[in-house]
Amino acid sequence: MFESVGVLDYWTYLLAVIGIVLVPGPNSIFVLTTAAQNGVVKGYQAACAVFLGDAILMMVSALGVASLLKTLPMLFLIVKGFGALYLCYLGFTLLRGAWLKSKQPVDKNIGIEVVGKTRIKNPFKKALFLSLSNPKAILFFVAFFIQFVDPNYVHPSLSFFILGLTLEFISFIYLTFLIFAGVSLALWFHKRKRLETLATASVGVLFVGFGIKLATASLN
Repeated sequence: MFESVGVLDYWTYLLAVIGIVLVPGPNSIFVLTTAAQNGVVKGYQAACAVFLGDAILMMVSALGVASLLKTLPMLFLIVKGFGALYLCYLGFTLLRGAWLKSKQPVDKNIGIEVVGKTRIKNPFKKALFLSLSNPKAILFFVAFFIQFVDPNYVHPSLSFFILGLTLEFISFIYLTFLIFAGVSLALWFHKRKRLETLATASVGVLFVGFGIKLATASLN
Protein backbone atom coordinates (compact mmCIF):
# COMPACT_ATOMS: atom_id res chain seq x y z
CA MET A 1 0.00 0.00 0.00
CA PHE A 2 2.53 2.63 1.13
CA GLU A 3 5.18 1.31 -1.28
CA SER A 4 3.06 2.74 -4.10
CA VAL A 5 3.77 6.27 -2.80
CA GLY A 6 7.47 5.69 -2.23
CA VAL A 7 7.37 4.80 1.48
CA LEU A 8 9.33 1.71 2.51
CA ASP A 9 8.64 -0.37 5.64
CA TYR A 10 5.90 1.98 6.85
CA TRP A 11 4.93 -0.10 9.90
CA THR A 12 8.55 -0.24 11.03
CA TYR A 13 8.66 3.53 10.61
CA LEU A 14 5.46 3.90 12.65
CA LEU A 15 6.92 1.92 15.56
CA ALA A 16 10.12 3.96 15.38
CA VAL A 17 8.15 7.22 15.41
CA ILE A 18 6.17 6.15 18.48
CA GLY A 19 9.42 5.41 20.29
CA ILE A 20 10.98 8.72 19.24
CA VAL A 21 7.93 10.79 20.22
CA LEU A 22 7.78 9.16 23.65
CA VAL A 23 11.35 10.20 24.47
CA PRO A 24 11.15 13.38 26.61
CA GLY A 25 12.52 16.45 24.86
CA PRO A 26 12.36 20.24 25.29
CA ASN A 27 9.22 20.57 23.15
CA SER A 28 7.14 17.98 25.01
CA ILE A 29 8.39 19.18 28.41
CA PHE A 30 7.49 22.77 27.50
CA VAL A 31 3.95 21.74 26.46
CA LEU A 32 3.49 19.78 29.69
CA THR A 33 4.79 22.69 31.78
CA THR A 34 2.61 25.21 29.94
CA ALA A 35 -0.53 23.11 30.46
CA ALA A 36 0.30 22.57 34.12
CA GLN A 37 0.84 26.27 34.80
CA ASN A 38 -1.66 27.87 32.42
CA GLY A 39 -4.36 25.32 31.60
CA VAL A 40 -5.56 23.32 28.59
CA VAL A 41 -6.02 26.20 26.13
CA LYS A 42 -2.49 27.52 26.60
CA GLY A 43 -1.20 23.96 26.48
CA TYR A 44 -2.76 23.48 23.05
CA GLN A 45 -1.35 26.82 21.90
CA ALA A 46 2.12 25.53 22.74
CA ALA A 47 1.34 22.18 21.09
CA CYS A 48 0.16 23.88 17.88
CA ALA A 49 3.43 25.79 17.77
CA VAL A 50 5.33 22.51 18.09
CA PHE A 51 3.31 21.02 15.22
CA LEU A 52 4.00 24.08 13.07
CA GLY A 53 7.68 24.11 13.99
CA ASP A 54 8.10 20.42 13.18
CA ALA A 55 6.24 20.88 9.88
CA ILE A 56 8.55 23.75 8.90
CA LEU A 57 11.66 21.77 9.86
CA MET A 58 10.48 18.74 7.91
CA MET A 59 9.72 20.93 4.89
CA VAL A 60 13.12 22.62 4.89
CA SER A 61 14.73 19.20 5.40
CA ALA A 62 13.05 17.98 2.22
CA LEU A 63 14.25 21.14 0.43
CA GLY A 64 17.88 20.39 1.23
CA VAL A 65 18.61 22.85 4.02
CA ALA A 66 20.48 20.11 5.89
CA SER A 67 23.14 20.20 3.16
CA LEU A 68 23.36 23.99 3.59
CA LEU A 69 23.98 23.61 7.33
CA LYS A 70 26.80 21.18 6.63
CA THR A 71 28.27 23.48 3.98
CA LEU A 72 28.07 26.56 6.23
CA PRO A 73 29.05 25.39 9.73
CA MET A 74 28.97 29.00 10.98
CA LEU A 75 25.23 29.13 10.24
CA PHE A 76 24.79 25.94 12.25
CA LEU A 77 26.74 27.44 15.16
CA ILE A 78 24.68 30.65 15.13
CA VAL A 79 21.31 28.88 15.14
CA LYS A 80 22.57 26.39 17.72
CA GLY A 81 23.82 29.21 19.95
CA PHE A 82 20.50 31.05 19.93
CA GLY A 83 18.65 27.82 20.66
CA ALA A 84 20.93 26.89 23.55
CA LEU A 85 20.64 30.36 25.10
CA TYR A 86 16.86 30.28 24.82
CA LEU A 87 16.62 26.87 26.47
CA CYS A 88 18.80 28.08 29.34
CA TYR A 89 16.69 31.24 29.62
CA LEU A 90 13.52 29.15 29.97
CA GLY A 91 15.24 26.95 32.53
CA PHE A 92 16.43 29.84 34.69
CA THR A 93 12.98 31.47 34.43
CA LEU A 94 11.41 28.31 35.86
CA LEU A 95 14.06 28.09 38.58
CA ARG A 96 13.38 31.69 39.56
CA GLY A 97 9.64 30.95 39.57
CA ALA A 98 10.20 27.93 41.82
CA TRP A 99 12.18 30.06 44.26
CA LEU A 100 9.47 32.76 44.33
CA LYS A 101 6.78 30.10 44.71
CA SER A 102 8.53 28.70 47.78
CA LYS A 103 8.02 32.09 49.47
CA GLN A 104 4.25 32.14 48.89
CA PRO A 105 1.57 30.73 51.24
CA VAL A 106 -0.45 27.72 50.17
CA ASP A 107 -4.08 28.30 49.17
CA LYS A 108 -5.81 24.96 48.70
CA ASN A 109 -9.02 26.60 47.52
CA ILE A 110 -7.47 28.10 44.42
CA GLY A 111 -8.51 26.62 41.09
CA ILE A 112 -6.55 25.60 38.03
CA GLU A 113 -6.74 29.08 36.55
CA VAL A 114 -4.03 30.24 38.93
CA VAL A 115 -2.15 26.98 39.39
CA GLY A 116 1.53 27.81 39.28
CA LYS A 117 2.63 31.38 39.72
CA THR A 118 5.25 31.00 36.99
CA ARG A 119 2.89 32.11 34.25
CA ILE A 120 4.08 31.45 30.71
CA LYS A 121 3.25 34.38 28.45
CA ASN A 122 2.87 33.89 24.68
CA PRO A 123 3.30 30.09 24.80
CA PHE A 124 2.76 29.80 21.02
CA LYS A 125 5.65 32.13 20.18
CA LYS A 126 7.94 30.56 22.77
CA ALA A 127 7.19 27.00 21.68
CA LEU A 128 7.64 27.91 18.00
CA PHE A 129 11.02 29.53 18.66
CA LEU A 130 12.00 26.54 20.79
CA SER A 131 11.07 24.15 17.99
CA LEU A 132 12.80 26.10 15.22
CA SER A 133 16.00 26.90 17.11
CA ASN A 134 17.38 23.36 17.03
CA PRO A 135 19.31 22.85 13.76
CA LYS A 136 20.06 19.26 14.74
CA ALA A 137 16.36 18.51 14.16
CA ILE A 138 16.75 19.28 10.46
CA LEU A 139 19.66 16.86 10.17
CA PHE A 140 17.71 14.27 12.17
CA PHE A 141 14.66 14.45 9.91
CA VAL A 142 16.81 13.94 6.81
CA ALA A 143 18.81 11.06 8.31
CA PHE A 144 15.68 9.40 9.72
CA PHE A 145 13.25 9.89 6.84
CA ILE A 146 15.66 8.93 4.08
CA GLN A 147 15.74 5.34 5.35
CA PHE A 148 12.06 4.94 4.51
CA VAL A 149 11.93 6.76 1.17
CA ASP A 150 12.23 4.77 -2.05
CA PRO A 151 15.10 6.43 -4.00
CA ASN A 152 13.51 5.32 -7.26
CA TYR A 153 10.13 6.93 -6.58
CA VAL A 154 9.49 9.88 -8.91
CA HIS A 155 7.79 12.09 -6.28
CA PRO A 156 9.92 11.88 -3.10
CA SER A 157 8.22 15.00 -1.72
CA LEU A 158 4.99 12.98 -1.43
CA SER A 159 6.84 10.28 0.50
CA PHE A 160 8.26 12.91 2.87
CA PHE A 161 4.77 14.36 3.30
CA ILE A 162 3.28 11.01 4.33
CA LEU A 163 6.11 10.32 6.77
CA GLY A 164 5.80 13.82 8.21
CA LEU A 165 2.01 13.58 8.53
CA THR A 166 2.38 10.31 10.42
CA LEU A 167 4.86 11.87 12.84
CA GLU A 168 2.59 14.88 13.42
CA PHE A 169 -0.41 12.62 14.12
CA ILE A 170 1.47 10.54 16.71
CA SER A 171 2.84 13.75 18.23
CA PHE A 172 -0.70 15.18 18.47
CA ILE A 173 -1.94 12.14 20.41
CA TYR A 174 1.05 12.24 22.76
CA LEU A 175 0.93 16.00 23.40
CA THR A 176 -2.83 15.83 24.02
CA PHE A 177 -2.15 13.25 26.71
CA LEU A 178 0.56 15.46 28.22
CA ILE A 179 -1.72 18.52 28.22
CA PHE A 180 -4.48 16.84 30.22
CA ALA A 181 -1.98 15.01 32.40
CA GLY A 182 -0.27 18.33 33.08
CA VAL A 183 -3.50 19.97 34.22
CA SER A 184 -4.34 17.03 36.50
CA LEU A 185 -0.82 17.00 37.94
CA ALA A 186 -1.00 20.76 38.50
CA LEU A 187 -4.13 20.40 40.63
CA TRP A 188 -2.50 17.61 42.61
CA PHE A 189 0.82 19.43 43.07
CA HIS A 190 -0.85 22.72 43.96
CA LYS A 191 -2.01 21.27 47.28
CA ARG A 192 1.50 20.00 47.96
CA LYS A 193 3.64 23.13 47.91
CA ARG A 194 7.03 21.52 48.42
CA LEU A 195 6.47 18.97 45.68
CA GLU A 196 5.16 21.68 43.34
CA THR A 197 8.24 23.81 43.95
CA LEU A 198 10.54 20.81 43.51
CA ALA A 199 8.78 19.79 40.27
CA THR A 200 9.07 23.31 38.82
CA ALA A 201 12.74 23.53 39.79
CA SER A 202 13.41 20.08 38.30
CA VAL A 203 11.90 21.12 34.97
CA GLY A 204 14.03 24.27 35.09
CA VAL A 205 17.18 22.21 35.60
CA LEU A 206 16.07 19.93 32.76
CA PHE A 207 15.76 22.87 30.35
CA VAL A 208 19.20 24.16 31.33
CA GLY A 209 20.50 20.65 30.65
CA PHE A 210 18.84 20.65 27.22
CA GLY A 211 20.50 24.00 26.51
CA ILE A 212 23.95 22.69 27.47
CA LYS A 213 23.38 19.57 25.37
CA LEU A 214 22.43 21.66 22.33
CA ALA A 215 25.39 24.01 22.89
CA THR A 216 27.80 21.06 22.75
CA ALA A 217 26.13 19.42 19.73
CA SER A 218 28.11 18.99 16.53
CA LEU A 219 27.25 18.34 12.90
CA ASN A 220 28.53 14.77 13.14
